[in-house]
Amino acid sequence: MYKEKIVIKVGTNVMTNKDNRIVRPVLRRLVKQIAELYERDIMTILVSSGSVIAGKEVLGKSKITDKTQRRQVYSAIGQPRMMRLYYNIFHDYGMKCAQVLPTKRDFSPGMHRENMINCCEGLLSEGVIPIANEDDAVSVTMSMFSDNDELASLIAQLMKVDKLIILTDIDGLYTGHPEAESSDLVKQVNPEDDFDKYIKDSNKSDGEGRGGMGSKLDYAQQTAANNIPTYIANGKKDNTIIDIIDGKAIGTRVALP
Repeated sequence: MYKEKIVIKVGTNVMTNKDNRIVRPVLRRLVKQIAELYERDIMTILVSSGSVIAGKEVLGKSKITDKTQRRQVYSAIGQPRMMRLYYNIFHDYGMKCAQVLPTKRDFSPGMHRENMINCCEGLLSEGVIPIANEDDAVSVTMSMFSDNDELASLIAQLMKVDKLIILTDIDGLYTGHPEAESSDLVKQVNPEDDFDKYIKDSNKSDGEGRGGMGSKLDYAQQTAANNIPTYIANGKKDNTIIDIIDGKAIGTRVALP
């Protein structure tokens, strides 16, 4: 039986290059760290984006002009491809993974919520890594999650995990544009801090990702408010997850109330 459980959220910008193609070594480094945590009896629920980009790689340029329908098609094609990528990499490390596609109703009181908890707990007890993502192929209404940052926060709170780690393509929250010499990394965000002044348009997500830094901080603070230590850090760097687990000052820590 595991002694801890954590949620790791990896966004599209972490796993892709400038050409919006999935970088497999990034996924391999991610899984390698999850495998190391597994050896320490720390189980991971992985919230992963990437299905839309994966679908684009398969289909290429779509003839569909409607943006929503085009995203549905890309996601439907990309979901099995992302799972195949993860399945093969986890298999290389002697591990198993499973796909979980939650909807918003799965977090409301009632049978759906209990089913979600039972499913994830069952997988974790068997040593299987749940890989969660919103089903973009069908979630196109007002009931959809705002982004996978929200989904990761909801799962972390639902499963009462020990940590939430949100991986992005920069080191964390900066006081200005991340590439500006005058900008400093904010090592810790306290509950009373006014972080809105640090959120710039340049911090927002590009490409297919829906969640920018403002979204990450909003949901990180909501998670921390429920006494779950939460971190925003650079998923493109080596050993980021392990460093956080080992207590090193990595990224931006969102303090508990």
